Amino acid sequence: MSVLICGSMAYDTIMVFPGYFKNEILPDKVHILNVSFLVPQLRREYGGCAGNIAYNLHLLGGDALPMATVGKDFDMYAAWMEKTGVNPSMLKRIDDAYTAQAYITNDLDDNQITAFHPGAMSFSHQQDVPAKGIKLGTVSPDGRDGMLLHARQFAEAGIPFIFDPGQGLPMFGGDELKAFIDQASYVAVNDYEAEMIITKTGLTLKQIGERVEALIVTRGGKGSEIYTKGKLYEIPCAKAESLADPTGCGDAYRGGLLYGLSHGLDWETTGRVASLMGAIKIERLGPQNHKFTMDGFRERFKAEFHYDLK
Repeated sequence: MSVLICGSMAYDTIMVFPGYFKNEILPDKVHILNVSFLVPQLRREYGGCAGNIAYNLHLLGGDALPMATVGKDFDMYAAWMEKTGVNPSMLKRIDDAYTAQAYITNDLDDNQITAFHPGAMSFSHQQDVPAKGIKLGTVSPDGRDGMLLHARQFAEAGIPFIFDPGQGLPMFGGDELKAFIDQASYVAVNDYEAEMIITKTGLTLKQIGERVEALIVTRGGKGSEIYTKGKLYEIPCAKAESLADPTGCGDAYRGGLLYGLSHGLDWETTGRVASLMGAIKIERLGPQNHKFTMDGFRERFKAEFHYDLK
């Protein structure tokens, strides 16, 4: 039984500005903003939420199945998927569109400025959630119509799923977000996204947590929180050996969440697996350069949290 990860597949162009955005933007001139950042560091990676989450779950030995619409320029990404072993069977190619493209600039405070071209992602509603063979899923940032459709299809099929709106949040109003929450089994957001949901829905974190099996809120270097059945689990942040790049850390965290949920782990362990996956991501310079073994992960888990990962 597979974990179906609905979301974007994208080419990511990632740049690092060796300064601080706050020092380059004049607050009283934001209405005529015209800034340029010199970015000596640049790299291109295979990304997108579905691709990133699936890759991280696959590293952990999970049966990851990304579902996405991709473009006419997807051949290089497809070759990388074949090399890494990520299952491409639920990808649909749109011949007159480009694969989604993200252009991300980070500063030294790990702030990000992103420009995103959706391309083929806008056709995600042409894909349907399979009624059989799926034990768990996610609705991650994707085309608006696709996110609405896939959440409904998961709910109708009785398949538990994580609502993971991410940077897709601005596309939805309060009532739509409430409907997502009521259809989902779990909601996963970062602290900024949590505030956006609170503002749009009028619900508190406690109230959201009462409407789902669990609400997961990541808080960067402060760790994460899991609200479930009236309980709050505070998950410590795993220590990164070196700080390379925060891009994709949230997706790595979600790969860990899916591993824990699909293996029936308790919430404290699930949160720690997710936390460690996020910390490993921030150390590496792209997934293709990361040497990962499950034995090594278990050893690192024990060293970090002082008990064995079963």
